[in-house]
Amino acid sequence: MSYQQYGIDPALVERVKFKLKNPETKERIKMLLQGVTKADLQNRSKVTRLLGLAAGIFGEKLAGNQANQIVDFVIAQKIDPSNAFHLLKLWAIFH
Repeated sequence: MSYQQYGIDPALVERVKFKLKNPETKERIKMLLQGVTKADLQNRSKVTRLLGLAAGIFGEKLAGNQANQIVDFVIAQKIDPSNAFHLLKLWAIFH
């Protein structure tokens, strides 16, 4: 399912993708997500916390509704960071 179906702004996604091209920003995000588990990504409060920290790293301000849409999307994807197939699927969504 596309992130757009969750109401996530494509312009926001493009800004984040552009900012991830900066090696320093990319490294900070990788450090933030190090050790995150599938259970963490199914926990609304943990995903909300991670999103807030990531938004700070990216310098993006998210309205309450935007944040909820992103959290809903992440939880719906049932991402397992230790599963290479899940990571490839996620890459395909945003590439």
